[in-house]
Amino acid sequence: MRYTILPILLLAFTSCRNDSSNTATSQVDTASYLYMGDSIATQAQKILLENVLTAIQLHGEVGAVDFCNEKALPITQQTAAVYQASITRLSDKNRNPANAITSEMDMAAWEKLQGLMTEGGASKKHFIAQENDGVYYYKAIMLGAPTCLSCHGEKGKDIAAETWAQLQMKYPQDKAYNYRLGQLRGMWKIKLPATPEKQG
Repeated sequence: MRYTILPILLLAFTSCRNDSSNTATSQVDTASYLYMGDSIATQAQKILLENVLTAIQLHGEVGAVDFCNEKALPITQQTAAVYQASITRLSDKNRNPANAITSEMDMAAWEKLQGLMTEGGASKKHFIAQENDGVYYYKAIMLGAPTCLSCHGEKGKDIAAETWAQLQMKYPQDKAYNYRLGQLRGMWKIKLPATPEKQG
């Protein structure tokens, strides 16, 4: 079975800007970076979900496990190449060892997102972190659809025995289960390219 990335249209990341405004550069950049990061994360999530749903329709939940094991990372890397960004998905309860939170910076970001999850107000739980090597965008990945429970829900209740066996075979160190709808499942970490304002 072939999985193909849907055509991606590069989004215009520059927001409208009044040149006569005295708005601080940092404020303008933050808004621009948030827009850019959210656009990339939304597109990456859309591509992954559409391919996972296709795998479920064709081969059931076991097929979705196989897809995620073999195709999720390459598809994410291809999406990153389109946007000239670095894209990773991280979690404290990772399924793939490559998605584990290991750095102090990422742990601090995870703790910040956990705090944002408890706050009301803005529906988008995301923020920008500026480091010496560039600008990073972090966004919460929440368990938002009942279909997700078939691989990430409660063992013996939401996850079928056949699916559980496949998960154990593909991911012997799996931690990504026993979630409920609405919980924080992971986070996007995107190292962003320079905004047009920053390009020389």
